[in-house]
Amino acid sequence: MADEKNLSDDLNDMLGDAKEGAKKAANKAEDLAGEAKEKAKEFANEAKETASEFTEGAKEAFDKASGENKKILAGVLAILLGALGIHKFILGYNKEGIIMLIVTLVIGGFTCGMGVGLMGIVGLIEGIIYLTKSDVEFYNTYQVGKKPWF
Repeated sequence: MADEKNLSDDLNDMLGDAKEGAKKAANKAEDLAGEAKEKAKEFANEAKETASEFTEGAKEAFDKASGENKKILAGVLAILLGALGIHKFILGYNKEGIIMLIVTLVIGGFTCGMGVGLMGIVGLIEGIIYLTKSDVEFYNTYQVGKKPWF
């Protein structure tokens, strides 16, 4: 009987030690989780700030772009992605860009890609025209004169 009592006491001591160890582990895990949460918040805030700074810098650079820079950008985009009308958005012709995008997606879907091909040809022609004009002629025609097509 004495052996059983000693065994029971030993088991109770071990159980108490295990409970205490589990409590300590839980507290440590909670502390580590809190620290990780704080670090994640700091990282997210830094990422937001960096993205905001990048966006502001890109917007300033785009707004300050001269006629030459918009000419090259619009011309290259017209040749490469003309069917999507991205070059129209670059030049500020939002209505025309939306028209090209709709023709490409909607009509292209119904006609098995003929709308994509048609708008791709329009973009290619416009890109070539943009890039072959002089800087002054491009600026006067497309940025001052607001000529939306060809």
